[in-house]
Amino acid sequence: MTILITNIKELLQVREENVSLIAGKSMKELPSIKDAYLLIENDRIADFGAMENCATQNPDQTIDARGKIVLPTWCDSHSHIVFAGNREQEFVDRINGLSYEEIANRGGGILNSAKILGRTDEDDLFNQSLKRVHEVMKMGTGILEIKSGYGLTLESEVKMLRVIKRIKNTVPIKIKATFLGAHALPLKFKNTKRAYVDHIINDMLPVIFKENLADYIDVFCEKGYFSLEDTERLLVAGKQFGLTPKIHVNQFNAFGGVALAVKYGALSVDHLEELKDDDILALTGSKTIPVALPTCSYFLGIPYTPARQIIDAGLPLALATDYNPGSTPSGNMNFVVSTACIKMKMTPEEAINAATINGAYAMGCSDDYGSISIGKKANLIITKDIPSYNYLPYAFGDNHIEQVIINGQIIN
Repeated sequence: MTILITNIKELLQVREENVSLIAGKSMKELPSIKDAYLLIENDRIADFGAMENCATQNPDQTIDARGKIVLPTWCDSHSHIVFAGNREQEFVDRINGLSYEEIANRGGGILNSAKILGRTDEDDLFNQSLKRVHEVMKMGTGILEIKSGYGLTLESEVKMLRVIKRIKNTVPIKIKATFLGAHALPLKFKNTKRAYVDHIINDMLPVIFKENLADYIDVFCEKGYFSLEDTERLLVAGKQFGLTPKIHVNQFNAFGGVALAVKYGALSVDHLEELKDDDILALTGSKTIPVALPTCSYFLGIPYTPARQIIDAGLPLALATDYNPGSTPSGNMNFVVSTACIKMKMTPEEAINAATINGAYAMGCSDDYGSISIGKKANLIITKDIPSYNYLPYAFGDNHIEQVIINGQIIN
């Protein structure tokens, strides 16, 4: 099957030689070709260039993209899209003055989601979650990381991860799975946190390893949740079971979690709404990428990740949704890109780099996803007729996507 896309107004994120990630000043550079074509053969990008050099004849299908922009699909490296029910009442509670921490202390927050998920059977959980995955695909997401963490028991954590595996085997987009048993402390272990960490290490990890249910291990390294000591124990154990760390850190407090994550070779450190100079130093020269979740800050009314500080220090930055029922009930990467520009003062070029190639890197997938390069997966967004790519984050309330192509197939 060959698809030829012709008369592309501008083809974005063109990389003649594949790169793993973009950092520092280079994030302001978004290579493109105007008046371009792109050829898809089966599920891969086979060729691209200026229209005047297009020599392809008799493709199986031709798409005229006159007036439209083509770019790689979004790469969402941080989501909790597998959950049951919702937490709309907590949304109202926050409007009425309660903080995220106060809601959690009253048994809400993550524990509330865990309670709902515990009484939801696997098929129901799968169907609820699959619907959300289809929705984010239509909004241009072409690769997605999904975390557990709303189980907090062996049975429910495994149920979540099995659902993620079922989704992975059902949808055409690539799915990466993360085990986040250390997301909160269950009521049963309220006064015995060490026993819960032992339970994760001794009981959960062996089952997850045996069933091959996860690629990564995550910990909510935060005051009131899991300490540096807890986090280190979990990362050491996770690595023994072949799981690479991806850590929730510095959402409300900065107390050394970034340096610890780097020490244990974390692929990414996510949130970073609070950031110290020591954190920047720890990340400098490492292979760990910072990931910002701006729509979480938008929804909770907390500080935004200091993107300018990170990028101006020469570091890379990725953007992701944090899609979850409590702090970001949205998987819209288009709004993430807009929010990063509006609230974090990222340029459109920086935001698009962060949401494509750098997002792919944060899932260990930048060899196959995140840029327009020959041989990469043909996962593409074709926009509607718009003035320029600056219009994507500018007109933040509009749907600019006309078509999404995943693995060389148009998604309806």
